[in-house]
Amino acid sequence: MSNAAIYLHPNGFDTTGSQLLGRHSAGESFLRGFLRHADVDQFHFWNVAHRPQAELDALVGRIGELTRPVNWIAPRNRPGLGAAGVLNMPGPDIGGEAWHRRPTGSRAYSICGITHTTATANVMRLLPDLLIAPTEDFDALICTSTAVRDSVETQLSQVRDYLERERGPRRRGELQRATIPLGVNTEDFRTTPEDRKAWREKLDIPEDAVVALYVGRFNVRAKMNPALMALALEKAARRIDKPLYWVNSGHGANAEEEATFHAQTRALCPSVHYRSVDGRPSDVRFSIWSVADLFISFSDNIQETFGLTPIEAMAAGLPCVVTDWNGYKDTVRHGLDGFRVPTLAPPPDNGADLAFAFSNSWMNYDNYVGAVGQFTAIDYEEAAAAITILANNAEFRRKLGENAQRRAREVFDWSVIIPQYQALWGELNARRLAAAPEALSSRNPFRPDPFTLFKAYPTAHSNAAYIASLAPGMDWPMAKAVLESPLATYSSYNRPTLEEAEAIVGWLAEHPAVPAGELVAAVAPARRRAILVRGLLWLARYGVITLTPPRTA
Repeated sequence: MSNAAIYLHPNGFDTTGSQLLGRHSAGESFLRGFLRHADVDQFHFWNVAHRPQAELDALVGRIGELTRPVNWIAPRNRPGLGAAGVLNMPGPDIGGEAWHRRPTGSRAYSICGITHTTATANVMRLLPDLLIAPTEDFDALICTSTAVRDSVETQLSQVRDYLERERGPRRRGELQRATIPLGVNTEDFRTTPEDRKAWREKLDIPEDAVVALYVGRFNVRAKMNPALMALALEKAARRIDKPLYWVNSGHGANAEEEATFHAQTRALCPSVHYRSVDGRPSDVRFSIWSVADLFISFSDNIQETFGLTPIEAMAAGLPCVVTDWNGYKDTVRHGLDGFRVPTLAPPPDNGADLAFAFSNSWMNYDNYVGAVGQFTAIDYEEAAAAITILANNAEFRRKLGENAQRRAREVFDWSVIIPQYQALWGELNARRLAAAPEALSSRNPFRPDPFTLFKAYPTAHSNAAYIASLAPGMDWPMAKAVLESPLATYSSYNRPTLEEAEAIVGWLAEHPAVPAGELVAAVAPARRRAILVRGLLWLARYGVITLTPPRTA
């Protein structure tokens, strides 16, 4: 087994915000599982966002218990990531991190990222960079489902073909791709008779009623269209001889959109008793499952890559009725844990107009995935039949629910998934340590050195041979007043401090007209000298010193 430094940006793990997304839930769930089940001697956390330590301590404390020592890695300490050997990121921007790693040396640490949605313009730019950036075969992208692995390979294949036609084959090895599902902490989804009774009383649902539960965001375009579930439930409600209730637990972008979502959905299933719940509070997220007899989720959208809620429902012992779509294909076994409803979409090469419109920003992301989703159809007869069978047969529901719960514990619990992560990290580490050393380079053609990129802008370029002199009549009090002005202090990064500036002014007062290199060697430690040769231009910019070309013979 191996360890990894966790890229601890709150945006990847914090579920307390008003807009709870699937990647937040997945990140929180992973970190809780890692804290509980990782076979490591210590935890390595990279404070990549430079957040206050108290904030990160509170975040981790909400998620799980720290039972082993913690090595906190400072934001700019990329070499420190080598202590763990692997950096585990909560997203797919491995190419971007590979460029950041380059000045340290690619062998400093491996990078491991993960897919969430792959349909955004940003991710569709990040994936090609995996073949352009200095990624290595000891880096890896984790794909959470067979379906998303296929989509990743499809885009990489198209990019690879283009690059080989235009530039020839890639000279270094490609990063690894691994298929590892998301996990759940199954014990967090234990249902109780007490919670069932409390929720049914709160929502005014009779004990003998059959309840279907959906959990997720309320977004017709960018999540899934509830019309498919509503029409199937309405069809089933007319076939069964007891009340059918539908609880929607989630949230919308705002109160107005949420109200419209519920009103339009309710209108399509008048025979179904409709209830809605704000699914964001943690006490709701982990207890709402008790209200239900079955789980329903008709994903119809390319934004989905895995689908966490079906395995949460399985962990809660609920049989699932889901669409046969992307990650759901890997999780719910048809006829064993529930039912997968057939889906139908256009064949390949029938959406170039949609891709072109999205690439030109003629439609935003929500409208793009929404437009694609409008061409996904389901088999309503199969859907209604599945719901009806489960509604009419409590013993069958119990049997499928037990199967689902067992599968969740044996296949999708983090105690099973975390060792798969650690095995992958171990493989990456072994590849990294066996790789040949390479020359260090700070060049990144996507973020060139500004003084190289814009070298044609100035009249001339300074260097260590330029002659530095104190400006006529200048002394330190005058210089300090200028350098402390707001017009001089903005955008301070790696330039002379006031203490260094005072030393420079003092030296020039006693040693007029000296080469810039000689000046900074006299007043600064070696690690600062290259920066201060450049920094003399800041002093010249505000009239404290003058810089003139060296005299030629």
